[in-house]
Amino acid sequence: MTPLSCSPDAEKGQNALVRITDHLFAPVRIRGEQLAELLVPFGHPAHIRRHSAAVIISRVQLVAALFAVLVPLWSAIDWLVFPWPQWAQMSLMRLGSGLVFLLLAWPWPWPASRLHADLMLLVLLLVPPLFFLGSLSILDGLPLTGSAALVAKLYGLLPNVVLAGLAIFPLTALEVLFFSIPAFLFTMIGIVLSGDLPSLMEHGPMLWLMVLVMGSAMFSGMSQLHYMAALVNRAMIDPLTGLYSRRSGGETLDLFFRLSTQQDMPLAVAFIDIDHFKSINDGFGHDVGDRTLKMVADNLRLGLRGGDILIRWGGEEFLAILNNTDVEGARAVIQRLRELGLGNRPDGRPITVSIGIAERGCDGVRDWPDLVELADSRMYEAKRQGRNRAVLPGMDGCIPFRLRAAQS
Repeated sequence: MTPLSCSPDAEKGQNALVRITDHLFAPVRIRGEQLAELLVPFGHPAHIRRHSAAVIISRVQLVAALFAVLVPLWSAIDWLVFPWPQWAQMSLMRLGSGLVFLLLAWPWPWPASRLHADLMLLVLLLVPPLFFLGSLSILDGLPLTGSAALVAKLYGLLPNVVLAGLAIFPLTALEVLFFSIPAFLFTMIGIVLSGDLPSLMEHGPMLWLMVLVMGSAMFSGMSQLHYMAALVNRAMIDPLTGLYSRRSGGETLDLFFRLSTQQDMPLAVAFIDIDHFKSINDGFGHDVGDRTLKMVADNLRLGLRGGDILIRWGGEEFLAILNNTDVEGARAVIQRLRELGLGNRPDGRPITVSIGIAERGCDGVRDWPDLVELADSRMYEAKRQGRNRAVLPGMDGCIPFRLRAAQS
């Protein structure tokens, strides 16, 4: 029996189909762990939470600034279509809503945390449905015809406006669902206040439309979050090693340094340089050198604690931020790296590194660039003393840093 084989034309057709599907789906291709991050907000990296908070706050402030102007101006419509004192009451509600929007738009000197962003967004989303309920109370029992009836019906669409507004924010599916709850809740309250009983035939289409709007907002929010995360990761994450880039690592170190100063807590950094790395590139090629860099980065991460930050500072240099760590804690980190090892060079010999340690309090530095510069100078001191060792603060000499060969 001869094996089955495809004709050249069939193979060309299959290859063309693969190219077409890759072209169609490549822009939205999402890995399993990324899908989980789009569905729920738990477990997002700190830099993604920080950037999403900044985007949410800026967009809340922009929308609030527009509404702070437009909502009070709409009082002119109320004056034209509603009688006294209803139009005056509506105007007072509008002035109150405008004040809330103005407070949201104001550039308060608060930290851009995710909790702060979510609270601002929640307040922004609560104002339209509360205004809707207030308008029902004011216009209750008032015979409305013509333009007055039309304006009153427009107010009944405010919960849908809230749901549609969620589409401009980078949110996970669960977050969109959470922020949609007030709109559905106030809609049901409005139905009851209008003297009606919720009815599937009468109110079902409206609720179905709200569900569709919420679904569209959910898809839009997840898409924005995915796109934002991709851009942030591209700017902040080193593509070869998966570590923080120098730019994003500097921002993180700046934050850690300020917190350490404010709370008078220790903060150490370890400047790490691979010994004789150039010989790997020269002797085995840059592809092997790249694989070696990635292996060292992975092994360094294994030796650090969960709260420590590892940065690819440049070339074969790494910077480890040892948060809330004094000199003795840094010594323990070095000992753990010594026991774990960093892998083998292409020729089978163990990889060694030279390390310089600096600690904010012990060294008395005033800013993080000085801390990094001091750790860098101690790393070069380790090089001058023969490599494969570390230099710590307050030492006349240095700690031998003999790494064990990686286990095969």
